Amino acid sequence: MSQDSSPDQKKPAPRKGSRLLRFFVKTGVFFAGLGLCVALLVAMALALAWPNLPDLNAMTDYRPRVPLRVYTADKVLIGEFGEERRNVLRIDEIPDVMKSAVLAAEDDRFYQHGGIDWLGVIRAGLTNVLTMSKSQGASTITMQVARNFYLSSEKTYSRKFYELLLTFKIESSLTKDQILELYMNQIFLGHRAHGFAAASRTYLGKPLSEVTAAEAALLAGIPKAPSRFNPISNFPRAQVRQHYVLNRMHLLGYLTDAEYQEAMQQEIEVRAGQGTPAGGYAIHGEYAAELARQLLFNVYQDNVYSRGLNIYTTINSRDQELAYQAVRDGVLAYTRRARYPGPEGQASLAEGLEQDAQAFDERLDEILEAYPDSADLQSVVVLAASGDAIKVARNSRTIIDITDKKVLDVVRRGLDPKASEQQRIQRGSVVYVRKTGDDAWEILNMPGVQAAFVSLSPEDGAIRAMVGGFDFNRGNFNRVTQAWRQPGSSFKPFIYAASLERGLTPATLISDQPFSLTAAETGSRDWNPKNYGGKYEPALTMRQALYKSKNMVSIRILQAIGPKYAQEYVTRFGFDANRQQPVLPMALGSGEVTPLQLAGAYAVFANGGYRITPYLIDRVTDGEGNVIMQARPIVAGDSAARAIDPRTAYVMDDMLRGVATSGTAARARATLKRNDLAGKTGTTNNSVDAWFAGYTPSLVGIAWLGFDQPRGLGSSETGGGVAMPIWIEYMQGALQGVPETRRPEPSGLTRQGGELYFSEFPPGQAVATLGLPVPDLVGDFLNDLILREQQGGQEGASGTPDTAGNGQIPPIPLPF
Repeated sequence: MSQDSSPDQKKPAPRKGSRLLRFFVKTGVFFAGLGLCVALLVAMALALAWPNLPDLNAMTDYRPRVPLRVYTADKVLIGEFGEERRNVLRIDEIPDVMKSAVLAAEDDRFYQHGGIDWLGVIRAGLTNVLTMSKSQGASTITMQVARNFYLSSEKTYSRKFYELLLTFKIESSLTKDQILELYMNQIFLGHRAHGFAAASRTYLGKPLSEVTAAEAALLAGIPKAPSRFNPISNFPRAQVRQHYVLNRMHLLGYLTDAEYQEAMQQEIEVRAGQGTPAGGYAIHGEYAAELARQLLFNVYQDNVYSRGLNIYTTINSRDQELAYQAVRDGVLAYTRRARYPGPEGQASLAEGLEQDAQAFDERLDEILEAYPDSADLQSVVVLAASGDAIKVARNSRTIIDITDKKVLDVVRRGLDPKASEQQRIQRGSVVYVRKTGDDAWEILNMPGVQAAFVSLSPEDGAIRAMVGGFDFNRGNFNRVTQAWRQPGSSFKPFIYAASLERGLTPATLISDQPFSLTAAETGSRDWNPKNYGGKYEPALTMRQALYKSKNMVSIRILQAIGPKYAQEYVTRFGFDANRQQPVLPMALGSGEVTPLQLAGAYAVFANGGYRITPYLIDRVTDGEGNVIMQARPIVAGDSAARAIDPRTAYVMDDMLRGVATSGTAARARATLKRNDLAGKTGTTNNSVDAWFAGYTPSLVGIAWLGFDQPRGLGSSETGGGVAMPIWIEYMQGALQGVPETRRPEPSGLTRQGGELYFSEFPPGQAVATLGLPVPDLVGDFLNDLILREQQGGQEGASGTPDTAGNGQIPPIPLPF
């Protein structure tokens, strides 16, 4: 036997490297086998489960629960209603910075992996094994899409496995861009916002196309925990998450060093639903949007909120914002003049607390939580107050010194050392401030008075602007449609119009002397009405009386034509007969109207005598853009809509133009410098309601101001002083570029002495006088009075009543 075959000879020991190599080979074979087994198991699971996976119609034919949306006529969004807020965007409509932020925060390898990030899965699995929990996940964007569309969020292994299978199916059926588009439109981001476009409006008050890198990172940080990381609920935690996302964007190369530093330093303004300027909407159309919602709800009930219906209103976005600002300015102007009642509230504020910024901010937040802002009116806490300065703070970073004497004069009563505790402004007082310039602020109370404004087209009743109060967020009661108030003198033109069709003319001479009725005559108590200011004249023509808004003349006109006739007649303008009782105080506007009702009534004068119906909704479309409802308004010129004689409309328009030229509304023409303005002021007893109703041939506007719980505005406050400025401010913008027009004079009118007469009631047959003494006691005195009025520049009042040849005015009886 050779040596080589000797059994006793030892084999050479294997080298260390060979042992290591064999170990890795065996290990590799083991894991390959394990992987093959896993693959086989997955394949078997796929084979068994794949047919039972849901189809992807919900994704490929994506039909989200889109809320009801309300738009202006020029397609500006003013409201949306539903359980979910959504704005579905195509992937190419989503800004790159938003995509980058989402990828950095959620799935930076989204475009590289096949739907599952295996390294992330292994890492999360090891963590769960070590901690004996299921707290960690490795969800990719595709997996989140699968969960959002088809699965629950519970952390169970069976649900996770099913999610993996569904993820494979999604990745095999959709492109990466399609998956990312679905995710960015579907993901829930808190406060009813689904998708980043809706979240941008909800939290930042701006469209997604305008977000900065810092803002995109803030939004991208929300999906991890919408309840904890949204900036309204918890801004500090949201900011920590935002900084993490920005850092990831920087590390991944989405942001340069300079862009990263700029984004980290940007101060984020969270609008908390206030929006820019209105709850995330471009304009303040809250009252119109809510009314449109109510109108459509009456048709579809609860089904209206998830069908993706779109309401296109008649509102003009520019006009709407003009009206909003005019109402705000009018209310604030009155508030500055009104007697200062004292600060909004009083809280304890320890001396020196401002030295600890964190404690100071926490205390201010606690105090101001009960005093929400109202647009540009911001609540603050007084730190110090004296006769020549007030220091206020909103937080440790916003401390304002107010020293302007005119500003302090508004709250001077509160700075008096002798003021009561309720009225005194002192440390801890809560007040409101408003920025009026770069470094200028004013201090005032949250207004207690309210105002409303509505404008519409007299041709068809399309509502152009509607503002139902000072702040919709402090109560959505719409005073344009829901507030029944006394119209005061703004109702007089309708009594005058009724009298024109009973034989009176603008030249009829009427007594302006005091008028009274005894308790026996009224059936209740004595009635002694008065002219505003307690001033009376012997007599005035109807035209002059309208210019000066004389109460005694209006009463005598109504007495002459009969309250029952007048009650029936005013229904032609759309007034409710049940709210206009047939009694003499109706001549002074003692009935009830809404601003919208009054707007429709004045449209009859503006359009030549046709009654139109104010309307708000032009059309409604479904989610595909198909028109399912379309308005068909009554249009001026339709013979079926004729309400009053065209001559009556023309004569009243002529007189109301005179009111805006030489009467109580002369300020309107002086400011707007137009010759086609017409209108009438209105002020009720004790200045409880203040009105201005005015129009041009193309636009009617009604302004009202008063307290919700009726009480006097102040003895010197009138419709011309508080309501007309709102109307003027609106019209200054709304009428820009609109040419002056005037309707042609209809047939059947004659002119004599510069005055207008119906052909059937010419001079000598029309009513010449009302309420005057017998003719021989009037004589030349009245002729002299009329002459003086003519020479006083009363435009349109140059005519005189017909005489009987001896300088005396014959008492022609009423033709009924």
